[in-house]
Amino acid sequence: MNPLFYRGDCTHMEKIKEVVEARSLFTEAAVDWSVMKWLSEKKRVRKTADACNATLDRVELEMQQGWSAELKTAYESLSGKDTDKIAPDAEKLAKSLKEAHDAAIAKRMEAEETFEKAEKRMSVSMAREGCQIAMAGWDLHEAAIKKSETAASKK
Repeated sequence: MNPLFYRGDCTHMEKIKEVVEARSLFTEAAVDWSVMKWLSEKKRVRKTADACNATLDRVELEMQQGWSAELKTAYESLSGKDTDKIAPDAEKLAKSLKEAHDAAIAKRMEAEETFEKAEKRMSVSMAREGCQIAMAGWDLHEAAIKKSETAASKK
């Protein structure tokens, strides 16, 4: 069994432990924390978010490694690499997978920017907003992973 996540069956990925832990911390932070609590806990929040993001990246990469050679080639072609003729269905699926991945990363960057602004302004409300954005990004990343897992099962 993969230590990063557990599957009840081939098509159901349960929540990733690091995401569950980060979501719990961020939910608490987004609701209850005062300025002083933020100041004392921001390093733990950062460390937890980094661990969550690293795990999501690693799991997504594992799913991508299970793709067919044709899908891998189609996905690589989207980043400008020279490739041979690609089947339209593989290209369409690769675009869909890349869009899901890119949406998750864009949301992560939005959360990072929000946290940076919150820290500069010492704004708890903005930090709370950053928590909400980060959690939305994790949802998007888990959806991208699920999509990638489904693509891998279609070898």
